[in-house]
Amino acid sequence: MQAQLLAPAAVLVLWSLIMLYWMAFTRLPALKKLGGGGGLRDAKPGGRGQDLEGVIPDQVQWKAHNYAHLMEQPTIFYAAVLILAVMGPGSWDVLLAWIYVGLRIIHSVYQATVNVVKVRFLFFLLSSIALTILAIRAVMATLFNDPTLVAA
Repeated sequence: MQAQLLAPAAVLVLWSLIMLYWMAFTRLPALKKLGGGGGLRDAKPGGRGQDLEGVIPDQVQWKAHNYAHLMEQPTIFYAAVLILAVMGPGSWDVLLAWIYVGLRIIHSVYQATVNVVKVRFLFFLLSSIALTILAIRAVMATLFNDPTLVAA
């Protein structure tokens, strides 16, 4: 069961890297179109991705915004999954982990392409609910240290 619970986390790690490359492969051409086509060669020393806001098209920046999101809330997911994997996950934990990862991937694709905030927020909210339940189950598994609480 531990491997089954760790699989969604591994998929989200890989997905985060896919978003990193998607961001890079859309940003670099946009940078080349700026001032003389120098791209990274013309970047100011110490420049950061945030410096590109309003400089390159918003649609290009959406990938960067999503990549940043994947470095934020999913860190809680990774911790919860590891706690449950160590303590002995139940089948509900595996299902919730896959729901979370599926919704985060949908959120990523939607944010990187369409990006209507009220729709994107729904994906975020649903994934946050799944994560909250996983976090509660991780607390139950550790605080009460009773394997019957996490066995489903």
